Amino acid sequence: MFDWIPLQYYTSIQYHFLLLTAVLILFYASQFHISDPKSTSFFTIYGYFFALLFTLYIGLRPISGRYFVDMGTYAKIYERLQNGASVTIEKDYLFNYFMKWCSNFMEARTFFLVLDVLYIIPCILFSRKYFGAYWFFSFFMFVGSFSFWAYGTNGLRNGLGTSLFILGLYLYEKKIWMFMLFLLGYFMHASIIIPIAAFVLTGVYKNPKVYFYIWLAAIPLSLAGGSSWSVFFASLGFEEERTQGYLTGGEQYIDKFSQTGFRWDFLLYSASAVFAGWYFIFKKHIKDRFYIHLFGTYCIANAFWILVITAAFSNRFAYLSWFLMAPVIAYPMFRYKIWKDQYKVAGLILFSYFLFTYIMNAVKI
Repeated sequence: MFDWIPLQYYTSIQYHFLLLTAVLILFYASQFHISDPKSTSFFTIYGYFFALLFTLYIGLRPISGRYFVDMGTYAKIYERLQNGASVTIEKDYLFNYFMKWCSNFMEARTFFLVLDVLYIIPCILFSRKYFGAYWFFSFFMFVGSFSFWAYGTNGLRNGLGTSLFILGLYLYEKKIWMFMLFLLGYFMHASIIIPIAAFVLTGVYKNPKVYFYIWLAAIPLSLAGGSSWSVFFASLGFEEERTQGYLTGGEQYIDKFSQTGFRWDFLLYSASAVFAGWYFIFKKHIKDRFYIHLFGTYCIANAFWILVITAAFSNRFAYLSWFLMAPVIAYPMFRYKIWKDQYKVAGLILFSYFLFTYIMNAVKI
């Protein structure tokens, strides 16, 4: 469907399209009242059009290992499965068995489309439930997050695991179903154990000040400990051989991060969600039980990443908290009255949030 687009421009085009949408939201928020029924109706219609087009664009991308990295590897494995190759599945059972099952009756292009439908739908469901008529603004923040595209085209298992976690949050009141979805996320990609552990911990000890202080403490601890934290977690047998490589490996594990070392730029990006949670909870006195739990989960998961920030492949761990940034920032803005001219402020925050994504991915500096 989109094969006519030169592959070298494929990713950039979607960022330019997202920028146009961000500008549209900013303009609309500055000129009109978003809560007006005509406005919510417009963005609901536009939102479904946007979601359909975006899903098709990401899901029907041409198969390429050069431009989508891991996609090429998955495609080769999928072809082998279609040709009857026998495989031994020893990890990420849900993803691998699902791929094996799909190889019996669908082509690789269809398989990748199905994966991205499963990747995106939880974000829509979550946004529809918690944001109601304003669901599109939450959904746009999900897809406009820094690594959302990368984990829908490259780190597919990671991305699907986090989406199952989001689907679990969608069923927050139904604890059994929620934890079953968390478990499925773990079997999609075992690294999801980090946000699951953070969620359980912050559910047991429900003090947002403690979450905030743990996050702050992780920064000097990481600066003081350097790579020793990565070595420490790897020495615990942290998850598996591949993950140990992410923690202690060399150039072969460098992916999205163009450099290693302590990434102040990404720390500041992460801090934006922490600041948002601190502001909404402690300054604006938001007492929402779900939001405080969400904030705590983000802080603890992000603190883990800060400790291993110097690892060559630390972006794989960063995404285990970054996928929650959009709801942490957006949730209070579209559920509670906080500011005068609230939707103008919200539109500016949404635009600024996406602008980081655009600059880091589409602007060649």
